[in-house]
Amino acid sequence: MKSSLLYIQSSIFGDNGVSTGIARNLIQKLTENGDVNVVERNVANGEIPHFSMDTIAAIGEGNAKLADTLIKEVQDADTLVLAVPMYNFAIPTQLKSWFDHIARAGVTFKYTESGAVGLLTNKKVYIVIARGGVHKDQGTDLDKSYLTTIFGFLGITDIEFIYAEGVNLGDETRQQSIEQANREALAIAS
Repeated sequence: MKSSLLYIQSSIFGDNGVSTGIARNLIQKLTENGDVNVVERNVANGEIPHFSMDTIAAIGEGNAKLADTLIKEVQDADTLVLAVPMYNFAIPTQLKSWFDHIARAGVTFKYTESGAVGLLTNKKVYIVIARGGVHKDQGTDLDKSYLTTIFGFLGITDIEFIYAEGVNLGDETRQQSIEQANREALAIAS
C-alpha cells in the first residue's frame, strides 16, 4: 500500500532556507525505498490567511475550502516533515496560521469531560528546525515547546526534532551545523 508524506515548508527563503534543504534531504531518504506519495505545502507563500472572524464564519457556514483542504492533507498523511526556521524566538507566523486552520473541534480534536483529545493519531512527524543562534534545551527553545504542544493537542506524539543551530554565527559554524543536521536527518530516516 502506498504511504503518504506531507511536507510543510515554512521558510520565507524558500529553497534557499537552511531548514528547507535539510528537510528535502530527509524526504529523499524517507522515500528512497518505497512507494510514497509526497504532498508539498508551502505555507510561507502567503496563501494561508491569518486566522480571523472571516475564517471562523466560513467554518461555521461550512464554506472553509482552504481549511478543509489543509485538514485533509494532514488526515491523509502517514508522515509529516516540517521545515521550520526560528524567527525572533518563534515559528513563522505563516506556520502558526496553518495550525490555526487545521485545529478544528470535532475534526482534528474533540472536547471531552476530561479535556481535549486529539484525533490525528498514528502519524510520525519529523521537524527540521534552523536557527541563527543556539537555543536547544534553553529557555529560548520556544518553538520546540510550541510544536510539541500543538501536535500533542491534535493527537500526534511521535515527533523527531533535527536542529541546525548557529547558522548565522559565521560560515564555518553554519557549514558544520548544516552538515551535522543532515547526518542526523539521514540517521533518523534509516
